[in-house]
Amino acid sequence: MDATTPGGNPVVPTHARTAPVDPTPTGVASADVRPVDPTPADPTPADPTPPDPGRVGWAVGVDVGGTKVLAALLAADGTVVATHRVPTVPGPDGLVAAVRTCVEVLTAEQGLAVAALSGVGVGVPGVVDPVTGTVEHAVNVGVERPFALAAAVAAALGGRVPVRVENDLNAAVVGAAHTVDAHPAPRDLAFLALGTGVAAGLLLDGTLRRGARRAAGEVGHLTLVPDGLACGCGQRGCVEQYASGSAVQAAWPATDGRPAPVALFAAAAAGDPHAVAVRDRFAWAVAGAVRILVLTCDVDHVVLGGGVSGVGEPLLDAVRVELARETAVSPFLASLRLAERVHLAPRDVPVGAVGAALVGRGEVV
Repeated sequence: MDATTPGGNPVVPTHARTAPVDPTPTGVASADVRPVDPTPADPTPADPTPPDPGRVGWAVGVDVGGTKVLAALLAADGTVVATHRVPTVPGPDGLVAAVRTCVEVLTAEQGLAVAALSGVGVGVPGVVDPVTGTVEHAVNVGVERPFALAAAVAAALGGRVPVRVENDLNAAVVGAAHTVDAHPAPRDLAFLALGTGVAAGLLLDGTLRRGARRAAGEVGHLTLVPDGLACGCGQRGCVEQYASGSAVQAAWPATDGRPAPVALFAAAAAGDPHAVAVRDRFAWAVAGAVRILVLTCDVDHVVLGGGVSGVGEPLLDAVRVELARETAVSPFLASLRLAERVHLAPRDVPVGAVGAALVGRGEVV
């Protein structure tokens, strides 16, 4: 939930848009917004080139992670035209420079002026105020104190394009909704990120749900095992101690260079009994997170994303088998058809960057 609109902001599906987006709504950084840092990295003069009428609605979305920054150029019809990836350089200056590089490389490759973009969106971990465009407590990317990221990026781009900032999981759920093959477009969806930790982005009644303290979707810190493993949050038995990539690494350390989840599922498929037990316990924990999301929010779709989702279909199959086992003994759970609601984020679509692009061009208003 943002500071001005109870319940959060409506998300307008791409195919349903009928009117252009106001390029400078409240909280969007543009040329008349001064950045916190008075000397942003090498700002370039404003590009006087008028927008190309054939590319109205194009936007760049930038998904900022702890190790990489991945950007996508999105056409008006939602097609990913091109992507660009650079390493994450922690700290405000490194973050701004990475976003600027991605935007300028992607537009230059397509012969597109930065000024022709409908917007730039940045999905970043941490506590994000989408109204002011500030981010804080983003320790994984070196931003702990409040930093006006949207304003700094807008200035670095010479004030040529509006810039919007959103929490990375919120951007990802918008991107995931864009990829789900459903008619009508999904209005109730969760993006469950299985990475170093576990958390979810929520789209409820077509509205991006941030929460009163912007902590909606922190399912990784709900108790799954009473008096279980200690969690860094100070509690014990949290979901992310059993359903995260870190949990897999702890239970099945990778020794051959492959990601631990990939190695685990391969060993289980080969019949290693210990691997089977570890895999099944992991699937049980992920199924628990799915069950929490469905029972609390009744979402139609739970999209599994994050690093662990790179395991692919074997992960989806294991989670669905566990959900089927649980529903077999509960007519109530069976009526909810939990297994049918779970999907994998598509490997060939960078949902975080796509969602950020949709945010950038004003699809979350």
